[in-house]
Amino acid sequence: MSVDVSAVKDYLLGLQDSICDALAEEDGGKDFLEDSWERPGGGGGRSRVMEEGVVFEKAGINFSHVFGEGLPASATAHRPELAGRSFQAMGVSLVIHPHNPYVPTSHANVRFFIAEKEGADPVWWFGGGFDLTPYYGFDEDCNHWHQVAKQACEPFGVEVYTKYKKWCDDYFYLKHRDEPRGIGGLFFDDLNEWGFEKSFAFMQAVGDNYIMAYRPIVNRRKVIEYGERERDFQLYRRGRYVEFNLVFDRGTLFGLQTGGRTESILMSLPPLVKWRYAWQPEAGSKEEELYTHYLKPRDWV
Repeated sequence: MSVDVSAVKDYLLGLQDSICDALAEEDGGKDFLEDSWERPGGGGGRSRVMEEGVVFEKAGINFSHVFGEGLPASATAHRPELAGRSFQAMGVSLVIHPHNPYVPTSHANVRFFIAEKEGADPVWWFGGGFDLTPYYGFDEDCNHWHQVAKQACEPFGVEVYTKYKKWCDDYFYLKHRDEPRGIGGLFFDDLNEWGFEKSFAFMQAVGDNYIMAYRPIVNRRKVIEYGERERDFQLYRRGRYVEFNLVFDRGTLFGLQTGGRTESILMSLPPLVKWRYAWQPEAGSKEEELYTHYLKPRDWV
């Protein structure tokens, strides 16, 4: 089967719609602000952001489709065959920051890249995944999250979940803190060895299963009462999220280096965050439990 760029784009636009609809319903009908934009170098996107909802303090779901004639050096350093090619990159990327500290932050991204030049076969691949960042952990939630991730992978091979779970654990790791960002999930990139049809189907499985993994957790935890202590810890831990996105995240770096729209690229950042100097959780506390029990890569299913 040949590469069908228009089918990928249609799927991604529909995915953005379905996730926005589900999250708006979970929040009680709060609308997303939609903002369409154009990139000077070619292409653009459709950003949707909810701020100060009942459940979600900030929820950003971004679709982008950018194209151009030259890639930044960072994109060709390890892929010299891309030099001199025109490219298209499209995807849906989202980050959800809830009000309630008992509801985890979540992230998902699915994307497609293709680079072409006359007289040569196109170079293309899919990437993406989803991961969960709790502040106060529940084994039930972690088990559910990873069970859905595993179910998404099962039709594509018995080894797929294990491979992409480990990749997620390795990728979403703050080296300067020596700790994971959260409890992981799935991460894959440069996927083309299955051929276009199967690779595209896997990307769709990941995209479609995100909301099935996340929404039941939100529904269970959004009603738990919390106070200043929990909120303060949530804002402190959000600092780790910011550090990862600005230092390590491939999508953030690619967007900024290719002249993407800064507002949309940085919509993943939370509205409120705290940093403290040399802070440590109280021994035996629920805050310490996050570090000792949940921020440890493990088999959750």
